[in-house]
Amino acid sequence: MNTFEMNDQQVAGLAAAICATAEAMGQEMSPGTAAMMAEDLCAYPVTAVKAALKACRFEVKGKLAMADILQRVQAADGRPGKDEAWSIALAASDESETVIMTAEIQQAMTAAQPVLALGDKVGARMAFMSAYERLVTKARAEAAPTTWSVSLGFDPVRRVTAIESAVRMQLISQQAGTQYLADLRIVPITVDGQAIAGLLTGSPAMPSPHLREKLAEVRSIVGAAKARQDREKLKKAQADRVDTYLRKRKTRTAIAVMQRMERS
Repeated sequence: MNTFEMNDQQVAGLAAAICATAEAMGQEMSPGTAAMMAEDLCAYPVTAVKAALKACRFEVKGKLAMADILQRVQAADGRPGKDEAWSIALAASDESETVIMTAEIQQAMTAAQPVLALGDKVGARMAFMSAYERLVTKARAEAAPTTWSVSLGFDPVRRVTAIESAVRMQLISQQAGTQYLADLRIVPITVDGQAIAGLLTGSPAMPSPHLREKLAEVRSIVGAAKARQDREKLKKAQADRVDTYLRKRKTRTAIAVMQRMERS
Protein backbone atom coordinates (compact mmCIF):
# COMPACT_ATOMS: atom_id res chain seq x y z
CA MET A 1 0.00 0.00 0.00
CA ASN A 2 2.89 2.37 0.72
CA THR A 3 6.66 2.63 0.36
CA PHE A 4 7.56 3.94 3.82
CA GLU A 5 7.67 0.78 5.95
CA MET A 6 10.24 1.22 8.75
CA ASN A 7 12.67 -1.50 9.72
CA ASP A 8 12.92 -2.82 13.31
CA GLN A 9 15.73 -0.43 14.20
CA GLN A 10 13.75 2.57 12.99
CA VAL A 11 10.64 1.45 14.89
CA ALA A 12 12.71 1.09 18.08
CA GLY A 13 14.22 4.53 17.56
CA LEU A 14 10.77 5.99 16.97
CA ALA A 15 9.44 4.41 20.18
CA ALA A 16 12.31 6.04 22.08
CA ALA A 17 11.50 9.40 20.43
CA ILE A 18 7.84 9.04 21.44
CA CYS A 19 8.82 8.33 25.05
CA ALA A 20 11.16 11.32 25.08
CA THR A 21 8.46 13.59 23.58
CA ALA A 22 5.90 12.49 26.17
CA GLU A 23 8.40 13.12 28.95
CA ALA A 24 9.21 16.55 27.53
CA MET A 25 5.49 17.31 27.71
CA GLY A 26 5.32 16.30 31.35
CA GLN A 27 3.83 12.86 30.75
CA GLU A 28 5.02 9.43 31.78
CA MET A 29 4.71 6.77 29.08
CA SER A 30 5.64 3.11 29.31
CA PRO A 31 8.00 1.63 26.72
CA GLY A 32 5.25 -0.80 25.72
CA THR A 33 2.82 2.01 24.94
CA ALA A 34 5.49 3.90 23.01
CA ALA A 35 6.39 0.75 21.05
CA MET A 36 2.70 0.18 20.16
CA MET A 37 2.36 3.76 18.94
CA ALA A 38 5.56 3.38 16.92
CA GLU A 39 4.19 0.23 15.30
CA ASP A 40 1.04 2.14 14.31
CA LEU A 41 3.16 4.92 12.80
CA CYS A 42 5.67 2.73 11.01
CA ALA A 43 3.80 3.04 7.69
CA TYR A 44 4.69 6.74 7.48
CA PRO A 45 8.07 8.32 6.59
CA VAL A 46 10.44 8.53 9.58
CA THR A 47 11.18 12.19 8.89
CA ALA A 48 7.46 13.06 8.79
CA VAL A 49 6.79 11.33 12.14
CA LYS A 50 9.74 12.98 13.83
CA ALA A 51 8.64 16.37 12.50
CA ALA A 52 5.15 15.68 13.87
CA LEU A 53 6.56 14.81 17.31
CA LYS A 54 8.51 18.07 17.32
CA ALA A 55 5.36 20.00 16.37
CA CYS A 56 3.48 18.26 19.21
CA ARG A 57 6.10 19.40 21.73
CA PHE A 58 5.53 23.01 20.70
CA GLU A 59 1.80 23.01 19.97
CA VAL A 60 -0.02 20.40 22.07
CA LYS A 61 -1.13 21.30 25.54
CA GLY A 62 -1.66 18.35 27.83
CA LYS A 63 -0.84 14.71 27.19
CA LEU A 64 0.60 13.39 23.95
CA ALA A 65 -2.06 11.48 22.03
CA MET A 66 -1.86 9.35 18.92
CA ALA A 67 -4.41 11.61 17.23
CA ASP A 68 -2.12 14.63 17.71
CA ILE A 69 0.77 12.86 15.99
CA LEU A 70 -1.35 11.47 13.16
CA GLN A 71 -2.96 14.84 12.46
CA ARG A 72 0.44 16.43 11.90
CA VAL A 73 1.89 13.51 9.97
CA GLN A 74 -1.04 13.43 7.58
CA ALA A 75 -1.12 17.22 7.14
CA ALA A 76 2.46 16.99 5.88
CA ASP A 77 1.71 14.40 3.19
CA GLY A 78 1.54 17.05 0.47
CA ARG A 79 -2.13 16.62 -0.39
CA PRO A 80 -3.77 19.99 -1.13
CA GLY A 81 -6.58 21.30 1.04
CA LYS A 82 -10.08 20.99 -0.37
CA ASP A 83 -10.23 24.60 -1.64
CA GLU A 84 -6.87 24.37 -3.38
CA ALA A 85 -7.85 20.97 -4.76
CA TRP A 86 -11.05 22.44 -6.23
CA SER A 87 -9.13 25.22 -7.96
CA ILE A 88 -6.78 22.62 -9.47
CA ALA A 89 -9.76 20.56 -10.62
CA LEU A 90 -11.38 23.61 -12.24
CA ALA A 91 -8.17 24.42 -14.08
CA ALA A 92 -8.09 20.84 -15.34
CA SER A 93 -11.56 21.28 -16.83
CA ASP A 94 -10.02 23.79 -19.28
CA GLU A 95 -8.76 21.54 -22.07
CA SER A 96 -6.00 23.98 -23.02
CA GLU A 97 -4.44 23.87 -19.54
CA THR A 98 -1.85 21.34 -18.37
CA VAL A 99 -2.44 20.58 -14.69
CA ILE A 100 -0.54 18.55 -12.09
CA MET A 101 -3.02 16.80 -9.81
CA THR A 102 -3.21 14.10 -7.17
CA ALA A 103 -5.08 10.84 -7.60
CA GLU A 104 -7.75 12.06 -5.16
CA ILE A 105 -8.36 15.27 -7.14
CA GLN A 106 -8.73 13.28 -10.35
CA GLN A 107 -11.20 10.83 -8.78
CA ALA A 108 -13.22 13.56 -7.05
CA MET A 109 -13.46 15.55 -10.29
CA THR A 110 -14.88 12.46 -11.99
CA ALA A 111 -17.72 12.55 -9.45
CA ALA A 112 -18.30 16.29 -9.90
CA GLN A 113 -17.92 16.51 -13.69
CA PRO A 114 -21.54 15.58 -14.59
CA VAL A 115 -22.85 18.35 -12.31
CA LEU A 116 -20.33 20.86 -13.71
CA ALA A 117 -21.35 19.90 -17.25
CA LEU A 118 -24.90 21.03 -16.41
CA GLY A 119 -23.57 24.48 -15.52
CA ASP A 120 -24.12 24.09 -11.78
CA LYS A 121 -20.73 25.25 -10.49
CA VAL A 122 -21.89 25.47 -6.86
CA GLY A 123 -23.33 21.95 -6.92
CA ALA A 124 -20.20 20.65 -8.64
CA ARG A 125 -18.02 22.21 -5.95
CA MET A 126 -20.07 20.59 -3.19
CA ALA A 127 -19.94 17.19 -4.92
CA PHE A 128 -16.20 17.53 -5.47
CA MET A 129 -15.37 18.49 -1.90
CA SER A 130 -17.51 15.73 -0.44
CA ALA A 131 -15.80 13.12 -2.62
CA TYR A 132 -12.35 14.64 -2.13
CA GLU A 133 -12.52 14.68 1.66
CA ARG A 134 -13.75 11.08 1.69
CA LEU A 135 -10.95 9.96 -0.64
CA VAL A 136 -8.24 11.82 1.29
CA THR A 137 -9.46 10.42 4.61
CA LYS A 138 -9.37 6.90 3.19
CA ALA A 139 -5.91 7.37 1.68
CA ARG A 140 -4.51 8.78 4.90
CA ALA A 141 -6.04 5.99 6.98
CA GLU A 142 -4.24 3.53 4.71
CA ALA A 143 -1.03 5.62 4.85
CA ALA A 144 -1.05 5.78 1.06
CA PRO A 145 1.62 8.12 -0.31
CA THR A 146 0.58 11.18 -2.31
CA THR A 147 0.89 10.54 -6.02
CA TRP A 148 0.91 13.35 -8.59
CA SER A 149 0.22 12.95 -12.28
CA VAL A 150 0.16 15.24 -15.31
CA SER A 151 -3.09 16.04 -17.10
CA LEU A 152 -1.93 17.35 -20.48
CA GLY A 153 -3.77 20.25 -22.13
CA PHE A 154 -3.74 21.34 -25.76
CA ASP A 155 -1.56 24.45 -25.32
CA PRO A 156 2.07 23.32 -25.92
CA VAL A 157 3.62 26.31 -24.13
CA ARG A 158 1.53 25.76 -21.01
CA ARG A 159 2.45 22.08 -21.10
CA VAL A 160 6.16 22.82 -20.85
CA THR A 161 5.67 25.51 -18.19
CA ALA A 162 3.48 23.28 -15.99
CA ILE A 163 5.81 20.27 -16.23
CA GLU A 164 8.93 22.30 -15.46
CA SER A 165 7.14 23.89 -12.49
CA ALA A 166 6.08 20.46 -11.19
CA VAL A 167 9.68 19.26 -11.30
CA ARG A 168 10.92 22.35 -9.43
CA MET A 169 8.27 21.82 -6.75
CA GLN A 170 9.26 18.11 -6.60
CA LEU A 171 5.70 17.00 -7.35
CA ILE A 172 7.05 14.72 -10.07
CA SER A 173 10.57 13.39 -10.45
CA GLN A 174 13.20 14.93 -12.70
CA GLN A 175 13.17 11.73 -14.73
CA ALA A 176 9.38 11.82 -15.20
CA GLY A 177 9.50 15.52 -16.16
CA THR A 178 12.27 14.91 -18.68
CA GLN A 179 10.29 12.06 -20.21
CA TYR A 180 7.13 14.18 -20.49
CA LEU A 181 9.07 16.98 -22.20
CA ALA A 182 10.76 14.52 -24.55
CA ASP A 183 7.38 13.04 -25.50
CA LEU A 184 6.03 16.52 -26.22
CA ARG A 185 8.94 17.57 -28.39
CA ILE A 186 9.23 14.37 -30.40
CA VAL A 187 5.76 13.62 -31.78
CA PRO A 188 5.65 10.93 -34.45
CA ILE A 189 3.93 12.06 -37.66
CA THR A 190 1.60 9.49 -39.22
CA VAL A 191 1.01 9.11 -42.95
CA ASP A 192 -2.37 10.79 -42.55
CA GLY A 193 -0.70 13.57 -40.57
CA GLN A 194 1.73 14.13 -43.42
CA ALA A 195 -1.17 14.19 -45.87
CA ILE A 196 -3.02 16.81 -43.84
CA ALA A 197 0.15 18.87 -43.50
CA GLY A 198 0.59 18.59 -47.27
CA LEU A 199 -2.74 20.34 -47.78
CA LEU A 200 -1.26 23.35 -46.00
CA THR A 201 2.27 23.25 -47.39
CA GLY A 202 1.54 21.99 -50.91
CA SER A 203 3.74 18.92 -50.40
CA PRO A 204 1.93 15.87 -51.80
CA ALA A 205 1.35 12.79 -49.61
CA MET A 206 -0.97 9.84 -50.11
CA PRO A 207 -3.55 9.57 -47.28
CA SER A 208 -5.15 6.33 -46.15
CA PRO A 209 -8.45 5.25 -47.77
CA HIS A 210 -10.35 6.27 -44.63
CA LEU A 211 -8.79 9.74 -44.65
CA ARG A 212 -9.39 10.11 -48.41
CA GLU A 213 -13.08 9.41 -47.77
CA LYS A 214 -13.15 11.99 -44.99
CA LEU A 215 -11.35 14.59 -47.12
CA ALA A 216 -13.79 13.99 -49.96
CA GLU A 217 -16.67 14.48 -47.53
CA VAL A 218 -15.11 17.72 -46.26
CA ARG A 219 -14.57 18.97 -49.83
CA SER A 220 -18.19 18.16 -50.65
CA ILE A 221 -19.43 20.06 -47.61
CA VAL A 222 -17.15 23.02 -48.35
CA GLY A 223 -18.24 23.02 -52.01
CA ALA A 224 -21.92 22.98 -51.06
CA ALA A 225 -21.38 25.80 -48.58
CA LYS A 226 -19.57 27.88 -51.20
CA ALA A 227 -22.35 27.28 -53.76
CA ARG A 228 -24.92 28.33 -51.18
CA GLN A 229 -22.97 31.50 -50.43
CA ASP A 230 -22.71 32.28 -54.15
CA ARG A 231 -26.49 31.87 -54.56
CA GLU A 232 -27.14 34.13 -51.58
CA LYS A 233 -24.77 36.76 -53.00
CA LEU A 234 -26.56 36.61 -56.35
CA LYS A 235 -29.96 36.95 -54.69
CA LYS A 236 -28.72 39.91 -52.67
CA ALA A 237 -27.28 41.58 -55.77
CA GLN A 238 -30.58 41.11 -57.62
CA ALA A 239 -32.55 42.45 -54.65
CA ASP A 240 -30.22 45.47 -54.46
CA ARG A 241 -30.75 46.19 -58.18
CA VAL A 242 -34.55 45.94 -57.79
CA ASP A 243 -34.44 48.17 -54.73
CA THR A 244 -32.31 50.73 -56.56
CA TYR A 245 -34.68 50.69 -59.56
CA LEU A 246 -37.75 51.16 -57.34
CA ARG A 247 -36.16 54.03 -55.45
CA LYS A 248 -35.19 55.75 -58.71
CA ARG A 249 -38.67 55.23 -60.15
CA LYS A 250 -40.24 56.61 -56.98
CA THR A 251 -37.97 59.63 -57.20
CA ARG A 252 -38.83 60.23 -60.89
CA THR A 253 -42.54 59.91 -60.09
CA ALA A 254 -42.26 62.44 -57.27
CA ILE A 255 -40.40 64.89 -59.53
CA ALA A 256 -43.02 64.50 -62.27
CA VAL A 257 -45.83 65.18 -59.78
CA MET A 258 -44.05 68.31 -58.52
CA GLN A 259 -43.54 69.55 -62.11
CA ARG A 260 -47.23 69.11 -62.94
CA MET A 261 -48.19 70.97 -59.80
CA GLU A 262 -45.87 73.85 -60.75
CA ARG A 263 -47.34 74.12 -64.26
CA SER A 264 -50.86 74.14 -62.94
